[in-house]
Amino acid sequence: MRATRRELMIGGSAAAAALAVGATPKVMAQDKTKITWWHINTIESEKAAFQKLADDYVAANPNVEIEITVLENEAFKQKIATAMQSGEPPDVFQSWGGGVLFEYADAGLVKDISADLTTDGWGDSFLPAALGLYSRDAATYGVPWRIGMVCFWYNKDLFAQAGIEAPPTTWDELLTTVQALKDAGITPITVGEGDKWPGHFYWVYLAIRTGGKAAFDAAYTGTGSFADPPFVEAGTLLGQLVDTEPFQDGFLGATYNEAAAVIGNGEAAMELMGQWAPNVQKDESESGEGLGDKLGIFTFPSVADGAGAPSDVLGGGDGFGVGKNASPEAIDFVRYLTSVENQTTLCAAGIAVPPAVEAAASAITDPLLQQVAQMAADAEYLQLYYDQYLPPAVGSTVNDNVQGIFAGTESPEDVAQAIQDSFVAETGA
Repeated sequence: MRATRRELMIGGSAAAAALAVGATPKVMAQDKTKITWWHINTIESEKAAFQKLADDYVAANPNVEIEITVLENEAFKQKIATAMQSGEPPDVFQSWGGGVLFEYADAGLVKDISADLTTDGWGDSFLPAALGLYSRDAATYGVPWRIGMVCFWYNKDLFAQAGIEAPPTTWDELLTTVQALKDAGITPITVGEGDKWPGHFYWVYLAIRTGGKAAFDAAYTGTGSFADPPFVEAGTLLGQLVDTEPFQDGFLGATYNEAAAVIGNGEAAMELMGQWAPNVQKDESESGEGLGDKLGIFTFPSVADGAGAPSDVLGGGDGFGVGKNASPEAIDFVRYLTSVENQTTLCAAGIAVPPAVEAAASAITDPLLQQVAQMAADAEYLQLYYDQYLPPAVGSTVNDNVQGIFAGTESPEDVAQAIQDSFVAETGA
């Protein structure tokens, strides 16, 4: 549900018109080459935008034909898994980077395009933290085209009613903010923990703050463990928040959309969510308008003595993986799709928002999304959602057990150990 919802929230009705101006691809004179491209942009505006890019590329490169397959998110995951098992991946395909892509790399199913990225500054055009999701051990297997991050969205009017002059910047300040809102009779936070993944954002962000990139890398490579102190501390800190009873009534059974309606209706002060949040809050609100100018954002608070930097972020986005049999023309097509000109056009159309190509961010007009883009640009470390980065079974373990902290039924130590046990069972690390 979440990935589909993210996809639905980023579409733009102006895509076809906006794409009238784009980068002119390089003309190549070679034998006709077929490029297979699978993507999940099923929204009509996004689908049409990508089709136009392909048509323009083919028009300028008559030696190329592009076969496009458009799939809904879950259908894509099933189809790409089958294609990878058969050893015949598409040339260009939807990817979120991270662990799944690296598993394909370990199996020799994707192509290292590091050398291509050094040509004409292509690699330098991307936000480093975003490109890092597709890179490992000096090898890069794809590129991002839009990237976002999770942050706190808050109702400025409710903060003012509670006498809160500025958003919290530390975990202790967040707890103080929660109490001030409760004292004013305001529900501090909305969360759809019935869907589990929204709550996992809290635990992962706290792990980012307590342990930083080093702790995750150690656990992921087997030199450390997901049961190490930073991950236990993440659960302990989350437990502190849960103990303040900051959430709306029925939060344990609420869906994400139901939780978004609570803040959209002005009935809660905060929501920890990705860059798609304002649109969902608007759509789910009774008025259909959401909070409008009342909505503000702030980054996830820092943690005392934490190893992670305050600018480190949790997020994700969309990119293009490159299959093992991809031709030079296929790689050139990916270069074309992610050119500054085309990314700027896609951004202006409300599609590549925020764009992973740094220079294209100039096309963002929404002030809140401008702030999101700046946060992403400032981040040296962008951690992909655990339930996408880790093997699916491990991601489910994270979501299931973190829910236990929200319910008060699992200890921080038990949650961390359950995640480690699942990771070892899946990877043998």
